[in-house]
Amino acid sequence: MSGNRIIHRTADGVRIPGTWRHVFICNGGQYFLTDLFVYADGLVDCWGLVTFEEFEEKLRTGWVATTLPEGGEASAHELADWTFGEPESWLTPEELAAEVRDTIEELNGRPDSTGRCLAAVDAFLADRTEENRAVARAAYLAIPETQRHFALGDMDAKDWPLRVLVAGPGGRVFVESGEVITKEGYDEAVAYFEDRARRRAERAQALPADGPVRSYAPAVQLGHWFPREPQADPGKLGLRHDYPAPITVADAVHPSAAHAYWALSAAEPDDRRAISAAGSAAAARTLAGGVARREGWEGVRTAVMTSLLRAKYDQHPGLAEILLATGDATVIYDDMDSEYWGDNTGRGRNWSGRLLELVRSELRLRRSGILAE
Repeated sequence: MSGNRIIHRTADGVRIPGTWRHVFICNGGQYFLTDLFVYADGLVDCWGLVTFEEFEEKLRTGWVATTLPEGGEASAHELADWTFGEPESWLTPEELAAEVRDTIEELNGRPDSTGRCLAAVDAFLADRTEENRAVARAAYLAIPETQRHFALGDMDAKDWPLRVLVAGPGGRVFVESGEVITKEGYDEAVAYFEDRARRRAERAQALPADGPVRSYAPAVQLGHWFPREPQADPGKLGLRHDYPAPITVADAVHPSAAHAYWALSAAEPDDRRAISAAGSAAAARTLAGGVARREGWEGVRTAVMTSLLRAKYDQHPGLAEILLATGDATVIYDDMDSEYWGDNTGRGRNWSGRLLELVRSELRLRRSGILAE
């Protein structure tokens, strides 16, 4: 149910992932088309947060409506009002509850009813006893009926091979016609699952054409540090913008990338010189906050910082080696004064970390010679 529609709510400072779907809520005899929010901690918001057990009660009483009466008055808040004519609904209270229960499992990274069924099928295929088939059959029937067609993720075959496999030769598939399964039909279903397992194994071994989505290296945390003098071996803290590594930009020398950034933000040349001459990066920031800023600075500041970081690592090869040594690690940069530049325990946008990763990639690109080919 959740798909890609991920939302969050905050509880005690912790972000709780969730998702949503449309439902009708019956309040005062009128049916309102609204959103049902389901969260990983098991709470459900149906015009108020309730536990899953309380949500089931809301279903039983019809507050969350799965039956829509002929002639019932309906509303989508501030969008439209209408009257039901020949309404048709597909869910029972039990089926909607089962789908929501599955969603909570998905949000927690646990197998839902479909996942448990497919695991039972794998166990049966590994040891084809009637006992294991019965377990797989029970797991299939535990999937909400509205979701069974999607169990295999096959738009063509739907769940037909699954129905045949759990019923077995001579059994009847779970459809109204209840046709008897022939041995030939059963063998086709077994071959389907064997081919499916083979394709899954091949996909698991294949690498994405563009490489991995996420870094495999441990993240690099650049915590706060306030050095006044260059260090013989600064390590990763030399990657901070306020590290005293002078850079020359537009014929002006600045004590650090941070000095250069704050100086360039000022509208007046005299202010820029004063900021660059500040005794520390923190002092440079304080001075910059008290003078007129360049017009449109917010729209160019990220590009300015990118240029300054390129200059820093071009002009200080030793620091460039430290940056390259971080491999493909995510760079997490803390900035106590800015949630734009800092990650700040997940509250910020971490632009400093992202730009360091970009410059690192550019340094590696130049060494690779790819663009010279």
